[in-house]
Amino acid sequence: MDMNLHKHRPEHIVLVSSPGLGHLIPVIELGKRFVLSNNFKVTILAVTSNTSEAETNILKSAMTSELIDVVEIPSANIDGDAGMVTRLCVMMREALPAIRSALSDMTVRPSVLVVDVFGTEALSIAQELNMPKYVFVASHAWFLSLVIYSPALDKQVEGQYVDQKEPLKIPGCNSVRPEDVVEPMLDRNVIEYQEYLGVANGIPRGDGILINTWEELQHKDLQALRDGDLLGRILKVPVYSVGPLVRQHVSETNPTSELVVQWLHKQPSESVIYVSFGSGGTLSYEQMTELACGLELSQQRFIWVMRPPTGGASDAAFFTTACSGGGDQLSNYLPEGFISRTHKVGLLVPHWAPQVDILRHPSVGGFLSHCGWSSTLESITNGVPMIVWPLYAEQRMNATLLAEELGVAVRPKVLPTKKVVNREEIASMVRQIMVVDESLKDNPIRERVKQVKHSAMKALSKGGSSYAALFQLAATT
Repeated sequence: MDMNLHKHRPEHIVLVSSPGLGHLIPVIELGKRFVLSNNFKVTILAVTSNTSEAETNILKSAMTSELIDVVEIPSANIDGDAGMVTRLCVMMREALPAIRSALSDMTVRPSVLVVDVFGTEALSIAQELNMPKYVFVASHAWFLSLVIYSPALDKQVEGQYVDQKEPLKIPGCNSVRPEDVVEPMLDRNVIEYQEYLGVANGIPRGDGILINTWEELQHKDLQALRDGDLLGRILKVPVYSVGPLVRQHVSETNPTSELVVQWLHKQPSESVIYVSFGSGGTLSYEQMTELACGLELSQQRFIWVMRPPTGGASDAAFFTTACSGGGDQLSNYLPEGFISRTHKVGLLVPHWAPQVDILRHPSVGGFLSHCGWSSTLESITNGVPMIVWPLYAEQRMNATLLAEELGVAVRPKVLPTKKVVNREEIASMVRQIMVVDESLKDNPIRERVKQVKHSAMKALSKGGSSYAALFQLAATT
């Protein structure tokens, strides 16, 4: 393949992101990749939630970048009782006039439109403007396989998916256990499920699909998506694996970042487990207590990004993420004496921490995570094994993929959203990924994640599969 495809390259790519860090960050990184690999002009239309301080800070940082242009589109206020997928779909639907206006007003005429999975209704605007149009999936190929096959499952399966006795079969891919389905499939009788089916039907309307994975990691699933006798008969468009798209560097100068990095500098190599449930994850009070006791029982060093417990949904903080300290006295939610007993080995950080810097630090040897795909890729590309603790969205699928197929993680015996994980099991999982077996002089999970890290870096390097995919895309637009 000719890697110097300049003659027919599009000059101006516009990317549209829905609210949430898990959507915004990969879109920003994709935009930067287009600039650095292909020298395109890139504009990002970022539909924002108006409530997330973390999202605001990411946008501010992106707006100062010399690589990309960022236009913020504030979203409409949506009923807080609606499910996350419903809220995202409605936000993007309400933003369509602003997206159309932004595209029409650009001085450099857009050549290509790329939308994320919640923005597929904007593909009609690209059609109106006679622009090539693509869908960007910020997650992995197995997830995409389930999503695009869901309309077929909707016709095949009777009753609730979670009540099925057998795994849900997807042509050419691993089956999905009923308990692992994505959040909107948990109840077929609510509007959330209908919005999800709308997303599934919208994805194939693009001229191609870009996905945040790489060939060597998910060859089987990617082949099924391209095979005209399997899932390819639904998509009927090319699938480009362009991942892993992760933040490369974050220069933080706030007091929290400085405190965390200075503390890590004092710890031994690969001795610290980082605990965070992402930008939206929350725990119950009982689970928070068990986690604290489990960390203490493990006798391992830790950094724990904490937010107040909730009695409601596990994604309760998705649209309200704070970014720095202050606010609630988190010590009120911890076991009595926990802070004084663990202050020499643990660091508690309220609400937010510089995750990229933490996972890159040589003192970090494990990550207890909600296993959102962006966090997963940040962990893998730094060679950090995981304890996967799925809470919402597609995270149950992620946990199964990471623990059972890729072998880079361990997971609780029961889903944390179904039952409280006790302190003994938490301590055992922490030791499993943090402690090296003296008889083996090694830790097999740590070794496996380093192999996957090498695979990821190879895919991104010049001549690698993801590197080549961007040039292939340029040649066909």
